Amino acid sequence: MKAKILVVDDESAIRKALSKFLTTLDYDVDSAGDGAEAIEKAKDKIYDLVISDLMMPNMSGIELIAKLKEMHPNIISIIMTGFGTIESAVEAIKAGAFHYITKPFELDDVAMLVEKALRFKSLEADNARLAKQVKDKYNFENIVGCSDALRDVFKMVERVAETDSNVLILGESGTGKELIARAIHFNSPRQNKPLIPINCGAIPENLLETELFGYVKGAFTGASHSQVGKFEVANGGTIFLDEIGDMSLKLQVKLLRVLQEKQFEPVGSTKTIRADVRVIAATHQNLEELVAKGEFREDLFYRLNVIPITVPSLRDRISDVPLLVDHFIKKFTQANQLATPDINDEVMNALMSYKWPGNVRELENTIERLVVLRPGQHVRLSDLPDKFSEMTNSFFIKSGFSFPESGISLKHVVEDFENTLICKALDKTGWNKNQAANLLKLNRTTLVEKIKKKKLSKPKKVERIKLASVHPLRPHS
Repeated sequence: MKAKILVVDDESAIRKALSKFLTTLDYDVDSAGDGAEAIEKAKDKIYDLVISDLMMPNMSGIELIAKLKEMHPNIISIIMTGFGTIESAVEAIKAGAFHYITKPFELDDVAMLVEKALRFKSLEADNARLAKQVKDKYNFENIVGCSDALRDVFKMVERVAETDSNVLILGESGTGKELIARAIHFNSPRQNKPLIPINCGAIPENLLETELFGYVKGAFTGASHSQVGKFEVANGGTIFLDEIGDMSLKLQVKLLRVLQEKQFEPVGSTKTIRADVRVIAATHQNLEELVAKGEFREDLFYRLNVIPITVPSLRDRISDVPLLVDHFIKKFTQANQLATPDINDEVMNALMSYKWPGNVRELENTIERLVVLRPGQHVRLSDLPDKFSEMTNSFFIKSGFSFPESGISLKHVVEDFENTLICKALDKTGWNKNQAANLLKLNRTTLVEKIKKKKLSKPKKVERIKLASVHPLRPHS
Protein backbone atom coordinates (compact mmCIF):
# COMPACT_ATOMS: atom_id res chain seq x y z
CA MET A 1 0.00 0.00 0.00
CA LYS A 2 1.32 3.43 -0.96
CA ALA A 3 2.34 5.80 1.82
CA LYS A 4 0.08 8.88 1.96
CA ILE A 5 1.89 12.24 2.06
CA LEU A 6 0.51 15.75 2.48
CA VAL A 7 2.68 18.66 1.22
CA VAL A 8 1.83 22.07 2.72
CA ASP A 9 3.45 25.30 1.48
CA ASP A 10 2.08 28.73 0.59
CA GLU A 11 4.60 28.98 -2.27
CA SER A 12 2.84 27.35 -5.23
CA ALA A 13 6.01 26.52 -7.19
CA ILE A 14 7.63 24.62 -4.29
CA ARG A 15 4.40 22.88 -3.42
CA LYS A 16 3.77 21.65 -6.98
CA ALA A 17 7.39 20.64 -7.65
CA LEU A 18 7.66 18.66 -4.44
CA SER A 19 4.29 16.97 -4.95
CA LYS A 20 5.16 15.96 -8.51
CA PHE A 21 8.56 14.60 -7.44
CA LEU A 22 7.13 12.51 -4.60
CA THR A 23 4.42 11.15 -6.89
CA THR A 24 7.11 9.84 -9.26
CA LEU A 25 8.50 7.91 -6.26
CA ASP A 26 5.17 6.06 -6.07
CA TYR A 27 3.77 7.88 -3.03
CA ASP A 28 0.12 8.94 -2.74
CA VAL A 29 0.54 12.74 -2.56
CA ASP A 30 -1.89 15.59 -1.82
CA SER A 31 -1.06 19.26 -1.32
CA ALA A 32 -2.41 22.29 0.52
CA GLY A 33 -1.63 26.03 0.33
CA ASP A 34 -1.98 26.74 4.04
CA GLY A 35 -2.69 25.17 7.41
CA ALA A 36 -6.47 25.55 7.23
CA GLU A 37 -6.66 23.70 3.90
CA ALA A 38 -4.35 21.00 5.25
CA ILE A 39 -6.62 20.42 8.26
CA GLU A 40 -9.67 20.12 6.01
CA LYS A 41 -7.92 17.49 3.89
CA ALA A 42 -6.84 15.60 7.00
CA LYS A 43 -10.48 15.34 8.10
CA ASP A 44 -11.25 13.12 5.12
CA LYS A 45 -7.97 11.22 4.79
CA ILE A 46 -5.41 9.76 7.17
CA TYR A 47 -1.89 10.71 6.09
CA ASP A 48 1.28 8.89 7.04
CA LEU A 49 3.51 11.95 6.63
CA VAL A 50 3.08 15.71 6.36
CA ILE A 51 5.82 17.93 4.87
CA SER A 52 5.08 21.51 5.86
CA ASP A 53 6.68 24.90 5.47
CA LEU A 54 7.57 26.53 8.78
CA MET A 55 6.57 30.12 8.03
CA MET A 56 3.06 30.43 6.57
CA PRO A 57 0.33 33.09 6.99
CA ASN A 58 -2.34 32.58 9.68
CA MET A 59 -0.90 29.28 10.91
CA SER A 60 2.75 28.27 11.24
CA GLY A 61 4.06 24.84 10.36
CA ILE A 62 4.62 24.08 14.04
CA GLU A 63 1.02 24.99 14.90
CA LEU A 64 -0.17 22.81 12.00
CA ILE A 65 1.86 19.83 13.23
CA ALA A 66 0.36 20.16 16.69
CA LYS A 67 -3.21 20.24 15.32
CA LEU A 68 -2.62 17.30 12.97
CA LYS A 69 -1.12 15.30 15.85
CA GLU A 70 -4.33 15.86 17.82
CA MET A 71 -6.37 14.57 14.88
CA HIS A 72 -4.08 11.66 13.95
CA PRO A 73 -1.55 10.81 16.71
CA ASN A 74 0.41 8.46 14.41
CA ILE A 75 1.15 11.05 11.73
CA ILE A 76 4.82 11.91 11.26
CA SER A 77 6.11 15.27 10.01
CA ILE A 78 9.00 17.05 8.32
CA ILE A 79 9.40 20.85 8.53
CA MET A 80 10.76 22.95 5.63
CA THR A 81 12.34 26.25 6.57
CA GLY A 82 14.27 29.03 4.91
CA PHE A 83 15.50 30.10 8.29
CA GLY A 84 18.02 27.39 9.03
CA THR A 85 18.70 28.31 12.61
CA ILE A 86 19.25 26.04 15.56
CA GLU A 87 16.32 27.70 17.33
CA SER A 88 13.79 26.89 14.60
CA ALA A 89 15.08 23.34 14.31
CA VAL A 90 14.78 22.73 18.06
CA GLU A 91 11.30 24.26 18.11
CA ALA A 92 10.18 22.01 15.26
CA ILE A 93 11.54 18.86 16.92
CA LYS A 94 9.92 19.81 20.25
CA ALA A 95 6.60 20.20 18.44
CA GLY A 96 6.90 16.59 17.32
CA ALA A 97 8.56 16.89 13.92
CA PHE A 98 10.66 13.93 12.82
CA HIS A 99 13.23 16.22 11.17
CA TYR A 100 13.59 19.49 9.31
CA ILE A 101 15.16 20.52 6.02
CA THR A 102 16.35 23.97 4.95
CA LYS A 103 15.46 25.73 1.71
CA PRO A 104 16.73 25.54 -0.93
CA PHE A 105 17.08 21.77 -0.87
CA GLU A 106 17.97 18.95 -3.24
CA LEU A 107 15.07 16.67 -4.13
CA ASP A 108 17.23 13.60 -3.52
CA ASP A 109 17.79 14.81 0.05
CA VAL A 110 14.04 15.11 0.49
CA ALA A 111 13.56 11.57 -0.86
CA MET A 112 16.09 10.18 1.60
CA LEU A 113 14.53 12.04 4.53
CA VAL A 114 11.01 10.90 3.57
CA GLU A 115 12.17 7.29 3.38
CA LYS A 116 13.78 7.51 6.83
CA ALA A 117 10.67 9.13 8.31
CA LEU A 118 8.34 6.45 6.94
CA ARG A 119 10.69 3.72 8.09
CA PHE A 120 10.68 5.25 11.58
CA LYS A 121 6.88 5.37 11.51
CA SER A 122 6.76 1.68 10.59
CA LEU A 123 8.98 0.80 13.55
CA GLU A 124 6.83 2.94 15.85
CA ALA A 125 3.74 1.03 14.71
CA ASP A 126 5.46 -2.29 15.40
CA ASN A 127 6.50 -1.10 18.84
CA ALA A 128 2.94 0.01 19.66
CA ARG A 129 1.61 -3.39 18.65
CA LEU A 130 4.28 -5.16 20.67
CA ALA A 131 3.56 -2.97 23.69
CA LYS A 132 -0.05 -4.16 23.54
CA GLN A 133 1.18 -7.75 23.43
CA VAL A 134 3.18 -7.20 26.60
CA LYS A 135 0.14 -5.63 28.25
CA ASP A 136 -1.82 -8.80 27.45
CA LYS A 137 1.10 -10.89 28.67
CA TYR A 138 0.82 -14.61 28.03
CA ASN A 139 1.41 -16.88 30.96
CA PHE A 140 0.25 -20.37 31.80
CA GLU A 141 -3.17 -19.05 32.85
CA ASN A 142 -3.80 -18.17 29.20
CA ILE A 143 -3.57 -21.86 28.26
CA VAL A 144 -6.66 -23.66 29.52
CA GLY A 145 -6.42 -27.23 30.76
CA CYS A 146 -5.28 -29.42 33.61
CA SER A 147 -4.80 -32.79 31.92
CA ASP A 148 -1.59 -34.73 32.49
CA ALA A 149 -0.64 -34.30 28.84
CA LEU A 150 -0.88 -30.51 29.12
CA ARG A 151 0.90 -30.43 32.48
CA ASP A 152 3.88 -32.10 30.81
CA VAL A 153 3.94 -29.27 28.26
CA PHE A 154 3.80 -26.66 31.07
CA LYS A 155 6.78 -28.28 32.77
CA MET A 156 8.78 -28.18 29.54
CA VAL A 157 7.87 -24.54 28.94
CA GLU A 158 9.08 -23.67 32.45
CA ARG A 159 12.41 -25.36 31.80
CA VAL A 160 13.13 -23.78 28.41
CA ALA A 161 11.73 -20.27 28.97
CA GLU A 162 14.74 -19.09 30.95
CA THR A 163 17.19 -20.38 28.33
CA ASP A 164 18.02 -18.92 24.92
CA SER A 165 17.81 -22.23 23.04
CA ASN A 166 15.83 -22.65 19.84
CA VAL A 167 12.53 -24.50 20.31
CA LEU A 168 10.55 -26.61 17.83
CA ILE A 169 6.85 -26.90 18.70
CA LEU A 170 5.13 -29.92 17.16
CA GLY A 171 1.45 -30.71 16.98
CA GLU A 172 -1.62 -30.82 14.80
CA SER A 173 -3.24 -27.68 13.43
CA GLY A 174 -5.47 -25.97 15.94
CA THR A 175 -3.77 -27.32 19.07
CA GLY A 176 -2.48 -23.91 20.22
CA LYS A 177 1.18 -23.98 19.18
CA GLU A 178 1.35 -20.18 19.04
CA LEU A 179 0.02 -19.96 22.62
CA ILE A 180 2.93 -22.15 23.72
CA ALA A 181 5.39 -19.94 21.81
CA ARG A 182 3.95 -16.86 23.51
CA ALA A 183 4.14 -18.54 26.92
CA ILE A 184 7.84 -19.27 26.32
CA HIS A 185 8.61 -15.72 25.18
CA PHE A 186 6.67 -13.86 27.89
CA ASN A 187 8.22 -15.99 30.63
CA SER A 188 11.76 -15.48 29.29
CA PRO A 189 14.39 -12.76 29.82
CA ARG A 190 13.35 -11.41 26.40
CA GLN A 191 9.77 -10.73 27.53
CA ASN A 192 10.09 -6.92 27.19
CA LYS A 193 11.40 -7.21 23.65
CA PRO A 194 9.37 -7.95 20.50
CA LEU A 195 7.68 -11.26 19.73
CA ILE A 196 7.10 -11.40 15.96
CA PRO A 197 4.90 -14.23 14.58
CA ILE A 198 5.19 -15.22 10.91
CA ASN A 199 3.11 -17.92 9.20
CA CYS A 200 5.51 -19.37 6.63
CA GLY A 201 2.73 -21.29 4.92
CA ALA A 202 0.52 -18.25 4.34
CA ILE A 203 3.06 -16.07 2.48
CA PRO A 204 4.40 -16.80 -1.04
CA GLU A 205 8.13 -17.63 -1.20
CA ASN A 206 9.23 -14.39 -2.91
CA LEU A 207 7.29 -12.27 -0.40
CA LEU A 208 8.35 -14.36 2.62
CA GLU A 209 12.04 -13.58 2.01
CA THR A 210 11.43 -9.81 1.98
CA GLU A 211 9.06 -10.13 4.95
CA LEU A 212 11.72 -11.90 7.02
CA PHE A 213 14.85 -10.05 5.94
CA GLY A 214 13.60 -6.78 4.45
CA TYR A 215 14.82 -5.11 1.27
CA VAL A 216 16.43 -1.91 0.06
CA LYS A 217 15.06 0.56 -2.44
CA GLY A 218 15.58 -0.64 -6.02
CA ALA A 219 16.16 -4.27 -5.01
CA PHE A 220 13.47 -5.37 -7.46
CA THR A 221 10.78 -3.91 -9.67
CA GLY A 222 8.36 -1.95 -7.54
CA ALA A 223 10.77 -1.52 -4.61
CA SER A 224 10.32 2.27 -4.44
CA HIS A 225 11.45 2.40 -0.82
CA SER A 226 13.31 0.27 1.70
CA GLN A 227 11.50 -2.00 4.14
CA VAL A 228 12.67 -3.36 7.46
CA GLY A 229 12.50 -7.16 7.81
CA LYS A 230 10.95 -8.97 10.76
CA PHE A 231 14.31 -10.30 11.94
CA GLU A 232 15.51 -6.71 12.33
CA VAL A 233 12.28 -5.66 14.08
CA ALA A 234 12.58 -8.67 16.43
CA ASN A 235 16.15 -7.81 17.44
CA GLY A 236 16.63 -8.64 21.12
CA GLY A 237 13.37 -10.58 21.17
CA THR A 238 11.83 -13.68 19.63
CA ILE A 239 10.59 -14.60 16.17
CA PHE A 240 7.95 -17.33 15.89
CA LEU A 241 8.08 -19.17 12.56
CA ASP A 242 4.80 -21.05 12.28
CA GLU A 243 4.47 -23.86 9.70
CA ILE A 244 8.22 -23.92 9.14
CA GLY A 245 7.80 -27.11 7.10
CA ASP A 246 6.31 -25.04 4.27
CA MET A 247 9.44 -22.90 3.87
CA SER A 248 11.29 -23.34 0.56
CA LEU A 249 14.77 -24.89 0.47
CA LYS A 250 16.21 -21.60 -0.80
CA LEU A 251 14.92 -19.70 2.22
CA GLN A 252 15.99 -22.51 4.54
CA VAL A 253 19.60 -21.80 3.55
CA LYS A 254 19.27 -18.14 4.52
CA LEU A 255 17.52 -19.00 7.77
CA LEU A 256 20.27 -21.50 8.63
CA ARG A 257 22.85 -18.73 8.30
CA VAL A 258 20.87 -16.52 10.69
CA LEU A 259 20.78 -19.34 13.23
CA GLN A 260 24.48 -20.11 12.84
CA GLU A 261 26.02 -16.65 12.45
CA LYS A 262 23.33 -14.36 13.89
CA GLN A 263 23.44 -12.08 10.85
CA PHE A 264 21.84 -11.54 7.43
CA GLU A 265 21.61 -9.10 4.50
CA PRO A 266 18.33 -7.51 3.33
CA VAL A 267 17.32 -8.36 -0.23
CA GLY A 268 19.37 -6.24 -2.65
CA SER A 269 21.82 -5.05 0.02
CA THR A 270 25.43 -5.87 0.81
CA LYS A 271 25.15 -4.46 4.31
CA THR A 272 25.22 -7.13 7.01
CA ILE A 273 22.78 -6.75 9.90
CA ARG A 274 23.29 -8.45 13.25
CA ALA A 275 20.31 -10.40 14.58
CA ASP A 276 20.10 -11.14 18.29
CA VAL A 277 16.90 -13.15 17.93
CA ARG A 278 15.62 -16.31 19.55
CA VAL A 279 13.85 -18.57 17.06
CA ILE A 280 10.80 -20.63 18.00
CA ALA A 281 9.49 -22.71 15.10
CA ALA A 282 6.35 -24.78 14.80
CA THR A 283 4.87 -27.28 12.36
CA HIS A 284 2.11 -29.85 12.05
CA GLN A 285 4.27 -31.85 9.61
CA ASN A 286 6.79 -34.60 10.32
CA LEU A 287 10.07 -32.80 9.58
CA GLU A 288 12.10 -36.00 9.77
CA GLU A 289 10.02 -37.42 6.93
CA LEU A 290 10.52 -34.20 4.96
CA VAL A 291 14.27 -34.50 5.55
CA ALA A 292 14.22 -38.06 4.23
CA LYS A 293 12.39 -36.85 1.11
CA GLY A 294 14.90 -34.04 0.58
CA GLU A 295 12.23 -31.39 1.16
CA PHE A 296 13.75 -30.02 4.38
CA ARG A 297 17.41 -29.43 5.18
CA GLU A 298 18.79 -31.85 7.75
CA ASP A 299 21.22 -29.30 9.18
CA LEU A 300 18.38 -26.78 9.67
CA PHE A 301 16.23 -29.44 11.31
CA TYR A 302 18.88 -30.12 13.94
CA ARG A 303 19.41 -26.39 14.49
CA LEU A 304 15.69 -25.90 15.14
CA ASN A 305 15.08 -29.14 17.01
CA VAL A 306 17.27 -28.26 20.00
CA ILE A 307 14.29 -28.52 22.34
CA PRO A 308 11.16 -30.19 20.87
CA ILE A 309 7.79 -29.65 22.55
CA THR A 310 4.81 -31.68 21.38
CA VAL A 311 1.41 -30.09 22.00
CA PRO A 312 -1.21 -32.83 22.50
CA SER A 313 -4.29 -33.00 20.31
CA LEU A 314 -7.62 -32.27 21.98
CA ARG A 315 -8.70 -35.93 21.71
CA ASP A 316 -5.58 -36.81 23.76
CA ARG A 317 -6.67 -34.45 26.53
CA ILE A 318 -10.42 -34.81 26.28
CA SER A 319 -10.77 -34.22 30.04
CA ASP A 320 -9.93 -30.56 29.32
CA VAL A 321 -13.05 -30.10 27.17
CA PRO A 322 -15.34 -28.91 30.04
CA LEU A 323 -12.74 -26.32 31.11
CA LEU A 324 -12.31 -25.13 27.53
CA VAL A 325 -16.08 -24.97 27.01
CA ASP A 326 -16.44 -22.81 30.12
CA HIS A 327 -13.54 -20.61 29.01
CA PHE A 328 -14.94 -20.04 25.51
CA ILE A 329 -18.47 -19.42 26.79
CA LYS A 330 -17.15 -16.64 29.03
CA LYS A 331 -15.02 -15.27 26.20
CA PHE A 332 -17.83 -15.02 23.65
CA THR A 333 -20.59 -13.94 26.02
CA GLN A 334 -18.43 -11.06 27.20
CA ALA A 335 -17.25 -10.15 23.70
CA ASN A 336 -20.81 -10.11 22.31
CA GLN A 337 -22.55 -8.98 25.51
CA LEU A 338 -24.86 -11.99 25.44
CA ALA A 339 -26.44 -14.09 28.16
CA THR A 340 -24.74 -17.37 29.07
CA PRO A 341 -26.23 -20.49 27.45
CA ASP A 342 -26.82 -23.61 29.54
CA ILE A 343 -24.80 -26.71 28.55
CA ASN A 344 -26.38 -29.81 30.12
CA ASP A 345 -24.70 -33.18 30.75
CA GLU A 346 -26.10 -34.70 27.55
CA VAL A 347 -24.56 -31.98 25.37
CA MET A 348 -21.30 -32.03 27.34
CA ASN A 349 -21.04 -35.81 26.90
CA ALA A 350 -21.52 -35.35 23.17
CA LEU A 351 -18.77 -32.74 23.10
CA MET A 352 -16.47 -35.07 25.02
CA SER A 353 -17.26 -38.03 22.78
CA TYR A 354 -16.36 -36.20 19.58
CA LYS A 355 -12.92 -36.76 18.06
CA TRP A 356 -12.19 -33.03 17.35
CA PRO A 357 -10.06 -33.29 14.19
CA GLY A 358 -9.77 -29.49 14.22
CA ASN A 359 -8.65 -29.54 17.87
CA VAL A 360 -9.12 -26.54 20.19
CA ARG A 361 -9.77 -24.20 17.27
CA GLU A 362 -12.73 -26.35 16.17
CA LEU A 363 -14.10 -26.45 19.71
CA GLU A 364 -13.76 -22.67 19.99
CA ASN A 365 -15.73 -22.17 16.77
CA THR A 366 -18.41 -24.62 17.96
CA ILE A 367 -18.89 -22.80 21.27
CA GLU A 368 -18.98 -19.41 19.57
CA ARG A 369 -21.82 -20.72 17.40
CA LEU A 370 -23.76 -21.94 20.45
CA VAL A 371 -23.28 -18.64 22.30
CA VAL A 372 -24.49 -16.60 19.33
CA LEU A 373 -27.44 -18.85 18.40
CA ARG A 374 -28.62 -19.85 21.91
CA PRO A 375 -27.83 -16.91 24.23
CA GLY A 376 -29.22 -17.51 27.71
CA GLN A 377 -31.05 -20.66 26.56
CA HIS A 378 -30.78 -24.39 27.15
CA VAL A 379 -28.53 -25.95 24.51
CA ARG A 380 -29.95 -29.13 22.97
CA LEU A 381 -28.14 -31.86 21.06
CA SER A 382 -29.95 -30.63 17.96
CA ASP A 383 -28.26 -27.24 18.39
CA LEU A 384 -24.87 -28.83 17.77
CA PRO A 385 -23.52 -28.99 14.20
CA ASP A 386 -24.71 -31.87 11.99
CA LYS A 387 -21.49 -33.82 12.51
CA PHE A 388 -22.56 -34.51 16.12
CA SER A 389 -25.90 -35.99 15.11
CA GLU A 390 -24.08 -38.06 12.49
CA MET A 391 -21.76 -39.33 15.21
CA THR A 392 -24.71 -40.28 17.44
CA ASN A 393 -26.67 -41.88 14.60
CA SER A 394 -23.64 -43.94 13.58
CA PHE A 395 -24.08 -46.00 16.78
CA PHE A 396 -27.40 -47.40 15.63
CA ILE A 397 -26.05 -48.13 12.16
CA LYS A 398 -22.93 -49.88 13.44
CA SER A 399 -24.75 -51.84 16.12
CA GLY A 400 -27.11 -53.43 13.59
CA PHE A 401 -29.99 -52.64 15.91
CA SER A 402 -33.55 -53.33 14.66
CA PHE A 403 -36.90 -53.08 16.44
CA PRO A 404 -38.63 -56.38 17.34
CA GLU A 405 -42.25 -56.78 16.21
CA SER A 406 -43.46 -56.51 19.80
CA GLY A 407 -41.59 -53.22 20.36
CA ILE A 408 -39.29 -52.34 23.25
CA SER A 409 -39.30 -50.49 26.55
CA LEU A 410 -37.11 -47.45 25.94
CA LYS A 411 -36.58 -46.90 29.65
CA HIS A 412 -35.40 -50.47 30.25
CA VAL A 413 -33.19 -50.60 27.15
CA VAL A 414 -31.48 -47.32 28.05
CA GLU A 415 -30.99 -48.41 31.65
CA ASP A 416 -29.60 -51.82 30.61
CA PHE A 417 -27.31 -50.15 28.10
CA GLU A 418 -25.99 -47.72 30.75
CA ASN A 419 -25.49 -50.55 33.24
CA THR A 420 -23.59 -52.57 30.66
CA LEU A 421 -21.29 -49.66 29.75
CA ILE A 422 -20.53 -48.90 33.40
CA CYS A 423 -19.79 -52.56 34.15
CA LYS A 424 -17.58 -52.84 31.08
CA ALA A 425 -15.61 -49.73 32.07
CA LEU A 426 -15.20 -51.02 35.63
CA ASP A 427 -14.23 -54.44 34.33
CA LYS A 428 -11.66 -52.94 31.97
CA THR A 429 -10.04 -50.89 34.76
CA GLY A 430 -10.20 -53.53 37.48
CA TRP A 431 -12.88 -51.48 39.25
CA ASN A 432 -10.64 -48.43 39.49
CA LYS A 433 -13.36 -45.76 39.68
CA ASN A 434 -11.06 -42.88 38.63
CA GLN A 435 -9.98 -44.66 35.47
CA ALA A 436 -13.49 -45.91 34.73
CA ALA A 437 -14.86 -42.37 35.08
CA ASN A 438 -12.26 -41.17 32.58
CA LEU A 439 -13.28 -43.88 30.12
CA LEU A 440 -16.93 -42.88 30.46
CA LYS A 441 -16.15 -39.14 30.36
CA LEU A 442 -17.87 -38.68 33.73
CA ASN A 443 -16.90 -37.01 36.97
CA ARG A 444 -15.83 -39.59 39.52
CA THR A 445 -18.56 -38.48 41.94
CA THR A 446 -21.21 -38.94 39.23
CA LEU A 447 -19.98 -42.47 38.53
CA VAL A 448 -19.93 -43.37 42.23
CA GLU A 449 -23.50 -42.11 42.62
CA LYS A 450 -24.64 -44.21 39.65
CA ILE A 451 -22.93 -47.33 41.06
CA LYS A 452 -24.69 -46.84 44.39
CA LYS A 453 -28.06 -46.09 42.80
CA LYS A 454 -27.85 -49.13 40.53
CA LYS A 455 -26.44 -51.26 43.38
CA LEU A 456 -23.59 -52.48 41.23
CA SER A 457 -20.83 -54.41 43.00
CA LYS A 458 -17.54 -55.98 42.03
CA PRO A 459 -17.99 -59.71 41.32
CA LYS A 460 -15.74 -62.14 43.13
CA LYS A 461 -14.38 -63.35 39.84
CA VAL A 462 -14.35 -60.68 37.20
CA GLU A 463 -15.60 -61.96 33.87
CA ARG A 464 -15.46 -60.03 30.62
CA ILE A 465 -18.94 -58.79 29.75
CA LYS A 466 -19.87 -59.26 26.13
CA LEU A 467 -22.14 -56.85 24.34
CA ALA A 468 -24.23 -58.79 21.88
CA SER A 469 -25.62 -56.24 19.46
CA VAL A 470 -24.88 -53.11 21.45
CA HIS A 471 -21.56 -51.30 21.43
CA PRO A 472 -20.42 -48.18 23.29
CA LEU A 473 -20.56 -44.91 21.41
CA ARG A 474 -17.41 -44.27 19.46
CA PRO A 475 -16.12 -40.89 18.32
CA HIS A 476 -17.02 -40.07 14.73
CA SER A 477 -13.92 -40.30 12.56
